Amino acid sequence: MTYDRTLLRAAATGTGDRTPSDLSRRLGVAPATGWRLWHGHTAPSAAVAAAVERAYGVPASQLVKPEARKVAA
Repeated sequence: MTYDRTLLRAAATGTGDRTPSDLSRRLGVAPATGWRLWHGHTAPSAAVAAAVERAYGVPASQLVKPEARKVAA
């Protein structure tokens, strides 16, 4: 799975959340989790992805996408 933090950060800043701390407060997650999400060091769990969708309107299917499969030649 591939997590694209740019979508989350764009949605967050669009609502005035400009720091990982703002993000963690809005999502109700630990500050360390907010920092990891903000900087792209971890993908959101299903529960956090649901919180992102409620808070920012970004569906999980846009945040986390399956990696493209490599086709053997």
